Amino acid sequence: MKFLTVGQTAILMAAGVDAFFRMECQGRVGLARIDPMISPGEPSLHLHSIHGSSGFSMDATYDDLRDGDCTSCRVLQDKSAYWHPSMYFQDTDTGEFELVEQVGGMLACPLCHILEHVTDVAVRYYQYHLPNLVAFPAGFRMVAGDTKQRSWTTWNLTQPDPPANEWDALGLKTQQSLRERSMGFNCLNYAGQAEPTLYRHFLPTQQFIQANCPNGIRTEINFPSCWNGVDLDSEDHRSHVAYPDELNNGKCPEGFDKHLPNMLFEVVWNTKPLEGRNGRFVMSNGDAEGFGYHGDYFMGWDEGFLQQVIDTCTSDSGNILDCPLFEIVTEQKARECKMKVPQILASEDCEGPLKSLPGGVPIIFGDGHEEYGGDVPQEPTFVPSLAPKPVTGSTAYVYPAQSTQQAAPVIPSPAPVPEPSIPEPEVPSSSAVAPAPESSSGDLFAAAAVAPSSSSSSEPAPPVITPEVKPPVLVENKSYYSTQTLTVGNKVSIIYWEEETVFVTEYLDETTTVTVTAEATPVPAPAARRRRHVHRHARGLSHRHR
Repeated sequence: MKFLTVGQTAILMAAGVDAFFRMECQGRVGLARIDPMISPGEPSLHLHSIHGSSGFSMDATYDDLRDGDCTSCRVLQDKSAYWHPSMYFQDTDTGEFELVEQVGGMLACPLCHILEHVTDVAVRYYQYHLPNLVAFPAGFRMVAGDTKQRSWTTWNLTQPDPPANEWDALGLKTQQSLRERSMGFNCLNYAGQAEPTLYRHFLPTQQFIQANCPNGIRTEINFPSCWNGVDLDSEDHRSHVAYPDELNNGKCPEGFDKHLPNMLFEVVWNTKPLEGRNGRFVMSNGDAEGFGYHGDYFMGWDEGFLQQVIDTCTSDSGNILDCPLFEIVTEQKARECKMKVPQILASEDCEGPLKSLPGGVPIIFGDGHEEYGGDVPQEPTFVPSLAPKPVTGSTAYVYPAQSTQQAAPVIPSPAPVPEPSIPEPEVPSSSAVAPAPESSSGDLFAAAAVAPSSSSSSEPAPPVITPEVKPPVLVENKSYYSTQTLTVGNKVSIIYWEEETVFVTEYLDETTTVTVTAEATPVPAPAARRRRHVHRHARGLSHRHR
């Protein structure tokens, strides 16, 4: 029996997690320049990938979300809206932009892009063991991150964050520092060890992704979870909330003593088809470095129901099936849900190739210079680098069966299968440093250059990358009976169930006995063996593991 191990995620970042669930949003409800918080009643400045209630619009209210006909998320009672900038690839030769495929998002199904083309996002609701943990109030809204941010003011980008017990001494507990470090760009390599959630706080270059991230990039947004207990929103959409002093856990600042569920967006972008091409990745808000990545949340739950979920559904599996209060729809049903795009935006091409980002958004860098559509991409003056960091441990990604809307019984978890051993990269010289052992502190991690210049010897060379161990190749249009994941300790095992038709042939032995008189020589009749095709049967639980 073979399992796919998805690597460590943010659940391992804090030991105080009592319960959590992953809101799986298998489809995008819309792709448009719409943002009812920042640009109510008019097209927003940049494009968003939108998930959740079909009641979302340019001037959506809480009641509009609640009245939506459907949701692109798996739990029917969740009529919230979740949106974030989309990712584009700008080709160096043409200067044109192409929308990057959004797949297997937010942890739910890391190999979905191999099976079929889907656009998903998932939202993790963490219920930490904290006092005053309350549901998001009806109509609550907030933003994580800052779309205008184009610089980094905290810590050293070329090193991972230090341990949380050092943050206070290093000045890393300010709201500015916590907000900057609430964004992550996870390098995905399913054949190796996983990076921790929020390990890298900038968007890697195309060269780095092509060399190190064969399964794409996962963008991560950690939301504030401390609330002032009064305001549903604020002028800047974040002053009414704050981060706890350990980012996703810990003590809330004075005046923000109401603890909300800690929410984390995760979106996976399929960069694989763009390998071999020259260019760069850029977010739809004109951010080519990742510092301005952000996420928006508009609460659309029934407040009383969400509080009941917090009080009742205390499983640590993350599986929405483990909460009996949820009414779960199929993946296909979730993907079919679409919002109504306003006429003013209905004809706007969002996928490309495009001469400019939707809305004519320029690419703005930290040094102030701007680039527009058609410009040949220029390398930024400073390219931060953080070597891939292998870590131990994994988190369970629980994925319900696709073939039913009702909760299926959980299959007992089999014994874990050891992960394949990945050799350490060779270090040809002192300029290429392999990742330090996990027990080492942050200052031991390598800061390998991402895009070295052949004419400059001052830039450190990147670490030698061992040959990629490719995962099993699956047929894109393969049909599966269902998908499921099993929790094995700290690991997640993703299983793809197939329906096999097995033909069975049985043999029927028939012996005929002839009775004769004593005088005759006994001659037994030959045993007649007839081959008979008996039946065929389909075993619905026959399966293969990918």
